[in-house]
Amino acid sequence: MKKKIVFLSLLAVALLASCTSYKKVPYLQNSNEWDGAGQVVNVYEPRIQPFDLLNILVSSPENPASSMAYNLISPSDNTRNQSLQSQPTLHNYLVDADGCVVIPNVGKLNIGGLTISEAEQLVLEKARGGFASLPVVAVRFVDFKVSVLGEVTAPGTYTIKNGKVNIFEALALARDMTIYGQRENVKIIREDNAGRKEVVELDLNDTSILNSPYYYLQQNDVVYVTPNKSKSKNSDIGSSTSLWFSGTSIFISLISLLYNILN
Repeated sequence: MKKKIVFLSLLAVALLASCTSYKKVPYLQNSNEWDGAGQVVNVYEPRIQPFDLLNILVSSPENPASSMAYNLISPSDNTRNQSLQSQPTLHNYLVDADGCVVIPNVGKLNIGGLTISEAEQLVLEKARGGFASLPVVAVRFVDFKVSVLGEVTAPGTYTIKNGKVNIFEALALARDMTIYGQRENVKIIREDNAGRKEVVELDLNDTSILNSPYYYLQQNDVVYVTPNKSKSKNSDIGSSTSLWFSGTSIFISLISLLYNILN
């Protein structure tokens, strides 16, 4: 009888512990309550910020020689590539602190705060006078990157080729959170065009994150996954685990003592 009581006590404590911890693990726990069918979907586009590195290409299939004058090419490259069939070496543009770039034969353009498509349209409007037909303008991020730190499997800085990444994709790049990460307390550290910094806490257990303006990350965002209380500084066994073991031992001791007294 005594062994049975001890076994049932251990089983009850183990079930209680597992249920309590599991509630904090799954993402988007109330997804069955969320209905996104009637929502207006706005296609997200990142905006250009100071010190972004961009690739800006102005081209004209009808007149390649004219288009070379509107691209950032070093003199040595330009003289070495006289043939229209050869591919010139293009250089990237560093957006200055005021959000501007200087494009050959166009001049200084303020593209800070614009989306990629808006920047392409602005460059097109300024360069179209030098071509008989409309040129093709392509603007791309060269160094769009986000950093993922804290309780993730592979912390680091990741470059995003297409310039679009959401919070779950960033965590996937870092191979997801560890079991010690707080899903309800993920911090986004962000700096805007004016240099103002902010720290925002996100709850990835709640489906409302899908409508958050911080769901999609901006370039240079830092994602920090806060460790939970079970994360020990010097051991794989956290403080919460130790407390559970201590509590279990005390609980079993009390049951055994009561059993002996009553019998």
